[in-house]
Amino acid sequence: MSRIEKLIEFIETSGKDSFLQHALALEYIKIGDDEKARNLFNELLLREPTYVGSYYHLGKLLERVGDLQKAIRIYQRGMEEAKRAGDHHALNELQGALEDIEE
Repeated sequence: MSRIEKLIEFIETSGKDSFLQHALALEYIKIGDDEKARNLFNELLLREPTYVGSYYHLGKLLERVGDLQKAIRIYQRGMEEAKRAGDHHALNELQGALEDIEE
């Protein structure tokens, strides 16, 4: 059974677990299925906007597919959530990613 299959099975049995959904999205990125990954990140962030780690990965995915304006918005939203949560590490990562685009 592949990692993707295992994660899907865990999600089906445990419900909408954000950690598992984030992990599944990362697995889809690894195999090049950006659309499935994007959908999972979007669903996760709509349900749980405080899951700050997903903003970075979604932003990078959007950059890779050439949607820079959406990537900028995602980084900015993630920075707002990271500030609210007091997550300085995530804030710095998101800020760095945003600065890379804007240069």
